[in-house]
Amino acid sequence: MKFKAVIFDLDGTLLDTIEDIKITMNLALKRYNYSEFSVEEYKYFVGKGVDNLIREVMKTASIPVSAFKDLKVAYYEIYKEQATVNTKLYDGISDLLAELKKNNVSLNVLSNKPHHQTVEVIKHFFGEDVFDLVYGKKEDFSPKPDPASALDLTNALGIKPEDVLYVGDTETDILTAKNAGFYSVGVLWGFRKADELIRAGACKIVKHPLEILNLM
Repeated sequence: MKFKAVIFDLDGTLLDTIEDIKITMNLALKRYNYSEFSVEEYKYFVGKGVDNLIREVMKTASIPVSAFKDLKVAYYEIYKEQATVNTKLYDGISDLLAELKKNNVSLNVLSNKPHHQTVEVIKHFFGEDVFDLVYGKKEDFSPKPDPASALDLTNALGIKPEDVLYVGDTETDILTAKNAGFYSVGVLWGFRKADELIRAGACKIVKHPLEILNLM
């Protein structure tokens, strides 16, 4: 196959997580009597990690900066129980992964979700034998679109950037791929729309997971 490895974003790419993120953040806000937000609003708050999610919510709701720590603690506490309640695989993802696996393509995950949450969610929905490497946001690295974690992952695989296809649903993902030297694929089943992915410079945009097989 043309590419030796595929790296997937998690939220909005492999899994539809937005309902559980919304519920978690809204419960955290409710705990301190702050305004809550809709799923559509959360689709634009997410993508750059939990810290950024909370800051975007606080900025939009005019919440004092001093509340950040309490909201973050509450978010982590609630998400432990909420993470897999409504979350589900997008249609076609299982078939895509099985076909790529059959053709000996290395499958990997790179997310801005905290590393421990990423590992736990992947294990819950996919088990431990599907992906070679699973990277969430680690303390040693800046969040995507900084390419450092992406390049650390490919170095660990022993694969060159030009041999990697990167799949994601937001501008952050497309810029990550561009910064790391990967071929970028923007997906339309996730949290954002085509115009954002086009502006970011996606090499290809797909409407269904199995379309990715045509690029391999």
